[in-house]
Amino acid sequence: MFTTTLSHTRYAFDDLKAVMAAASPDRSGDRLAGVAAGSAAERVAARYVLADLPLATFLSELVIPYEADEVSRLIIDGHDAAAFAPIAHMTVGAWRDWLLSEAADARALAALAPGVTPEMAAAVCKLMRNQDLVAVARKCRVVTGFRNTIGLEGRLSVRLQPNHPTDSPAGIAASILDGLLYGCGDAVIGINPASDNVDSTVQLLRLVDELRLTHSIPTQSCVLTHITNALAAIEAGAPLDLIFQSVAGSEAANRSFGIDLALLKEGQEAALSLGRHTVGRNVTYFETGQGSALSADAAFGVDQQTLEARAYAVARRFDPLLVNSVVGFIGPEYLFDGKQILRAGLEDHFCGKLLGLPMGLDICYTNHAEADQDDMDTLLSMATLAGVSFIMGVPGGDDIMLHYQSTSFHDAAYARALMGLRPAPEFERWLIELGIFDGEGRLSPAALTGESRRLLDHATALL
Repeated sequence: MFTTTLSHTRYAFDDLKAVMAAASPDRSGDRLAGVAAGSAAERVAARYVLADLPLATFLSELVIPYEADEVSRLIIDGHDAAAFAPIAHMTVGAWRDWLLSEAADARALAALAPGVTPEMAAAVCKLMRNQDLVAVARKCRVVTGFRNTIGLEGRLSVRLQPNHPTDSPAGIAASILDGLLYGCGDAVIGINPASDNVDSTVQLLRLVDELRLTHSIPTQSCVLTHITNALAAIEAGAPLDLIFQSVAGSEAANRSFGIDLALLKEGQEAALSLGRHTVGRNVTYFETGQGSALSADAAFGVDQQTLEARAYAVARRFDPLLVNSVVGFIGPEYLFDGKQILRAGLEDHFCGKLLGLPMGLDICYTNHAEADQDDMDTLLSMATLAGVSFIMGVPGGDDIMLHYQSTSFHDAAYARALMGLRPAPEFERWLIELGIFDGEGRLSPAALTGESRRLLDHATALL
């Protein structure tokens, strides 16, 4: 039992997860789950309690019991006590102050990451304003690599997302060409297949790999199919670069996705065995999203932001190249409007970076949410300031297969120009060679070179 008195009113919280839930900023998903604070005063009281909690509390009191959940066991068994030692004496509130201080620089935060549990990250997040989340996340530097290097300072990568409602090779090729000519695709050329089966996965992987090899594009491809389909595609000889999987913050939620930690390990090892990587050995790509555990009836009374942070512990275990929250994709039942989506996006990015992940965002919303593209512009701008590793590049910002709104190739160009950011260095050199970028890392208005003309002809031939 945790208690505090605020303005002559006594507030009591049964356990740690009740404190965490009540301290969360207001959102529709927590209301739906029945765990949200009943009033603004109760929310403030919970934050007072949370601020005074020793960080060590999160190692002894779990929001989902150790014996009942393999994600909880992963978090506790994988905790690095030596990395945690510099902050082991702190309360959550004191840690917040330290994170915002000059002492918490990029080197200190990187050393600390293995000692941070998801619940610690979620707790301190609940005590922070939006600008605090931006300020701390911007100091975190996480670098990964496969065929190019992602996450370097001064860089912003883009996932080129050329989805098509019928998996048409012509439609996909047209979108890939469009994205490449805007300098997108250095994070990954990643396709969500309309037909989620092995044959479709193999065909799409071969399509993108042929384009990559023909034009020596220094990037990686991924078909975002279920991990079991990816393993079957490997058996069929497909040119697979990255293993993809959606993950969540509880064992039961992951089971609803048809996965467990052993299967994820099998996928990682299978991708590594292909030896297709060059500059780095990061071969996994994970997507997450607040509300996924609740939608699977696997939240166990834990608030959705804390569960989202626990999903990052799953991702961290498998050394990912890319992790991103599809922050507004699940719908207004979980994040009602633009304000809630903005806050959740900054929370997800902050917690992922604090845990040492190469964190990106799918800055998005569904058409029945109380949000619009202006809201996404705000989150895009703040995420760019916060040092987000990558964003999505979707033709026109409108995914015609998944039926949601995201960020476009033009938005990616805006975000890079906003902060003077450039693509991954290996990819940027290729863009300059083709005349797509100038020597200063900017989109070039110059006419197509011979090689970029061949790229255009190749894609046109597929049409």
